Amino acid sequence: MKIGIIGAGQWGSALDFALSQKNEVRITSRHPHDLPGFTTLEKVLECEYLVLVLPAQVIGSWLAKHPLKSHHKVLLASKGIDIQTGKFLNQILEEYIPKHHLAVLSGPSFAAEVRKALPTAVVVSGYEESLAKKYAAAFPDFIKAYTSDDVIGAEIAGAYKNVIAIASGICDGLELGNNARAALLARGLVEMDRFGKFFGAKDATFLGLSGAGDLFLTASSKLSRNYRVGIGLAKRKSLKDILAELGEVAEGVYTAQAIYAIAHRHHIYTPIADEVYAILQGKEPKQSIIDLLERKE
Repeated sequence: MKIGIIGAGQWGSALDFALSQKNEVRITSRHPHDLPGFTTLEKVLECEYLVLVLPAQVIGSWLAKHPLKSHHKVLLASKGIDIQTGKFLNQILEEYIPKHHLAVLSGPSFAAEVRKALPTAVVVSGYEESLAKKYAAAFPDFIKAYTSDDVIGAEIAGAYKNVIAIASGICDGLELGNNARAALLARGLVEMDRFGKFFGAKDATFLGLSGAGDLFLTASSKLSRNYRVGIGLAKRKSLKDILAELGEVAEGVYTAQAIYAIAHRHHIYTPIADEVYAILQGKEPKQSIIDLLERKE
């Protein structure tokens, strides 16, 4: 395949490495990068098959400035919810391309380990089975790519797990122990599933690689930016200082805000996400733990 990648950050660069094993890949971003296939956006858009790896909060504005053609097929590799509109990223993309031209990438896949060609498994979810299978076949031998038709489930799992990862980082930053973290992740998975089912997602998505797999990874390692945000919050660092130290986008910060707004609008019970949002707004983390333990559900 000839594949064009839009976004050359850590994850975009890792996907460039992985997909280049079996395909001809072009990649671009706002700033130049020393990558073999790096080129202009115009050259990338000549490819029929695209991989979109932009920060979730800029995808809407980027598409408005650079509308895709009707023949373009897109694998969405970004994870998050647009806080300005409350829309899932697939909903934004479907305003620009036919929905059967869209697929979503999810699953446990730290960029640093992908660049080392360490084994993992991912899921390509699409409305059109043939497109999902085509993108899945593009991955190298060290990445096992499954397919699914649960696009909204993959979207929600990929976004929500970043919020639970912040909570997990807070838990570990407060040194609450392994029992507490295990309980938090188990209840976090239930919460993700509850939220997802409201929008028509499937239970199996949250029990598989897109949900549990990515959650367990992101919520238990310092390679995770969102987990590190949680540790910083537990140490009472300001969010501004935490993000400055990271030097990268931590999507869970924005996603917590989006989930809080969506859940309250639709009356969905999301206690962990609510507390993460409250802590991001300045609530004392230890008080959040007390409040979670005192909940009746």
